[in-house]
Amino acid sequence: MRLILDSNVLIAALITRGTPPDRLYEARRDGRLALVTSELQIEDLRRVTRREGLSLRIHAAKAGRMVNDLRRLTAVVDTLPPVEVSRDPYDNLLLAMAQAANADLLVTGDKRDLLSLGSHLRTRIVTARAAVDLLG
Repeated sequence: MRLILDSNVLIAALITRGTPPDRLYEARRDGRLALVTSELQIEDLRRVTRREGLSLRIHAAKAGRMVNDLRRLTAVVDTLPPVEVSRDPYDNLLLAMAQAANADLLVTGDKRDLLSLGSHLRTRIVTARAAVDLLG
C-alpha cells in the first residue's frame, strides 16, 4: 500500500510515540507500506520543525533523522502534475503527490480542507487512526 503522510502527521509522529501517526511512520520500516514524499514536502517539514514553538517539543536531531530517513527510505516523486482543488497551496502539493504516485491513501489531520474532500482521483483521504485501522 502506498501512503502519503501529511506533514502534520509526520510532526505528530515525532512528538508522541505509540500514537497512530507514529505507528504509520514506523510501519514503513517493517515493509508493510510504502511512503511517498517530495523534496517540497521534506523542505516544508524541515522548516516547520525549526519553528520556535515546535523546536521546544521536538529535538533537532530527531527531526533531522526523520528528514534523512524520508530521503533515503521513501519514494520521492520529482514531477508533480498541476492540481488546484484546495484553497491551500500546500494541500494541492499533497494532492499532486498522491496523483503522481498513484497513492492508495493520503493521511492527514486537516479536517477543514483535505479530509472534507474524502478522495482525490483514486486516493482516499483519511485520518491516521482510520489508516491504522485499514492496515490492520
